[in-house]
Amino acid sequence: MKDLIGEDQLYYRKGLGLKKEVAGDLSRAYHSELVERVVEKGHVLEAGDLTLRLAREFGNCYGVDRAVQYAYESRRRFPDRRIFLVGELIHNPHVNREMVSMGIGFLTGSYAEDVTIDDLEPEDVVLLPAFGAPTEVMRKLKETGCVLVDTTCGSVLLVWKTVERFAREGYTAMIHGKWYHEETRATASRALEYPGGAYLIVRDLDETAIVTDFIRHGGSPAALAERFAEAVSPGFDFERDLVRVGVANQTTMLMRETEAVAEELGKAMADRYGEEALEEHFRSLDTICSATQERQDAVVELLDSPPDLMVVIGGYNSSNTGNLARICSKVVPTYHIDDSSCIEDPETIRHLPIDGHREERMRGWLPEGPVEIGITAGASTPNVKVGETIERILACRNEAVPA
Repeated sequence: MKDLIGEDQLYYRKGLGLKKEVAGDLSRAYHSELVERVVEKGHVLEAGDLTLRLAREFGNCYGVDRAVQYAYESRRRFPDRRIFLVGELIHNPHVNREMVSMGIGFLTGSYAEDVTIDDLEPEDVVLLPAFGAPTEVMRKLKETGCVLVDTTCGSVLLVWKTVERFAREGYTAMIHGKWYHEETRATASRALEYPGGAYLIVRDLDETAIVTDFIRHGGSPAALAERFAEAVSPGFDFERDLVRVGVANQTTMLMRETEAVAEELGKAMADRYGEEALEEHFRSLDTICSATQERQDAVVELLDSPPDLMVVIGGYNSSNTGNLARICSKVVPTYHIDDSSCIEDPETIRHLPIDGHREERMRGWLPEGPVEIGITAGASTPNVKVGETIERILACRNEAVPA
């Protein structure tokens, strides 16, 4: 990282020393006393004929809390300077709208206006999001000479080190993730920091099967090049670059699927080169984010005694939230909402269907009579949004918030 930052500009990686000063602002914006009370009561709230069960692990992880804190510290530290985010700080609409209200601009994405990275000046302050930023963006920021506040999550940094190690030792980085996701693009760029470095991104086990079939039996490189056009490094050679591979992942993917991807790739390399030569051709290190795993495990535990339905709260472009919804949907009716306002009334809810691309309105979501509702939230969802959702559900039955 140091060679991308340089020694001649201001760079904040461990905050700006204003944690106590912004604590009150953060509490007012993101804290929920209601959620605290539910947790204290064993993660269960009963009101009338409603029973709400909150997953044991839910909502903002440490990395997200840290990123938001650094943004608030930056605004406090540089009150008169222009401050920009490279992209969304995290995948949560409430938090990103808060950034806008604080006068923090966005250089890319749906919140961006008319300032781009090419318009930056040395006195500007730029926040790197929790997902990190690709190496080419880091170099451009270095050339600008602006102040950098780096909120990149430590779990993401661990994956970067793994990918860099693969490239340094001559292994292609096989990344389980979404090629278009900010974190995955930033991770993939680290493979290109070494001569001969390469990467291939696989979304799921279906795409993994295409790759493993080629490893075992060969085939048409041109067909694979077309299939993975957006998911490979420049000049990727399927015959050359799949001889030695190392598995990493986008930290918010399904833990068990990442493990399955690695297992399938390991089997294919063993079939092709023999078990005795496997270490020369295949590497797999644990790069699964502990917060992502904890929230997935907590949902699985909640579903051991299934509620009547699940409400999953988080941004529609949040990968880890989508995966929580996917786990739940295999067991009970599940509604992925990005805000409490999606619960319009006892009859109607707006939600993102599993693997859907746009929000839909659903009628008859809340059954009559006694009902048990499971609730969880993605790792970028603040407690205030969980609390507002609980209040909205209670209002659907005209139930007051318990004291």
